[in-house]
Amino acid sequence: MSEPVQTPQTFTPRVFSGIQPSGGLTLGNYLGALKRFVEKQDEGGETIYCLVDMHAITVWQDPAKLRHQTREMAAGFIAAGIDPARSILFNQSQVTAHVELAWIFNCVARMGWMGRMTQWKDKAGKNSENASLGLFAYPALMAADILAYKATHVPVGEDQKQHLELTRDIAAKFNNDYGVTFFPMTEPVIEGAATRVMSLRDGSKKMSKSDPSDQSRINLTDDADSIAAKIRKAKTDPEPLPDTLDGLKDRPEARNLVNIYAALAGMSAADVVAEYAGAQFGSFKPKLAELAVAKLSPITTEMNRLMQDPAEIDRILGRGAAQAEAIARPILNEVYDIVGMIRSREV
Repeated sequence: MSEPVQTPQTFTPRVFSGIQPSGGLTLGNYLGALKRFVEKQDEGGETIYCLVDMHAITVWQDPAKLRHQTREMAAGFIAAGIDPARSILFNQSQVTAHVELAWIFNCVARMGWMGRMTQWKDKAGKNSENASLGLFAYPALMAADILAYKATHVPVGEDQKQHLELTRDIAAKFNNDYGVTFFPMTEPVIEGAATRVMSLRDGSKKMSKSDPSDQSRINLTDDADSIAAKIRKAKTDPEPLPDTLDGLKDRPEARNLVNIYAALAGMSAADVVAEYAGAQFGSFKPKLAELAVAKLSPITTEMNRLMQDPAEIDRILGRGAAQAEAIARPILNEVYDIVGMIRSREV
């Protein structure tokens, strides 16, 4: 599909990203997303961060747990360093432009595009006939999340690149169908030493809040003793750390711990290997545990403090939603005009 020509000056630099509040935040969320979200606040341009609660209900959620998890995730964002005075932070369901634009994108996107989505195949599996329509169509809502703000950049993990490519396809088809250059070709931002943090029990699998074993992940709600214990028990191999990254090629658990150390310390993985070359994991793990506790414990403490006042969290999300609405509504109105919808112009 040919993409409309655009220049970097065409669109306001704007970062958007969202996380589903369908479970607790993990070290993977922090290193793969939150840490980078915080850094983006200092790089210029607008930053918009969304708790995508409407995506969460593509599979059934207990309503009370969903509310708790949304607040807990908001607390995690703030505790990690997202400043609601500098970034827009809100939950998706408070800004209806997302679902309104998603319907238009449902009519732009093709069934074949949706059917090729890896996450649809993984989540629906052989039981696809009983999966929700929302689970099948949610990449169109994800595209709407991004393009409702004409976001130019989206920090994503490797596993979300396909969905962002679909967002670009939807934007390109909309622009081509209506003869406009209205939506940007949003760029993925994938960077850092630990963009994909792996399980502490199996270095071939992504660290996940849905893993049955709590020992496979570090939760941002874990206390210092739990963090240290999980790192001490993390799966490794009997070999010492090599002196080059090539030596970690076929050692997924070792590479994972080196990447985690690098991301927490703000170093490259190569520098970590150079510093600890020849070290056994019996000496490396305590250093990693000390670093992880130093970086994560303050976040846990602040999350716990914030969760003592859920009403204040709700106020923060409400203010963010009003700011998001102020950006998205005029964009959506233009979309309606482009598509040919009649709307009242009365004030």
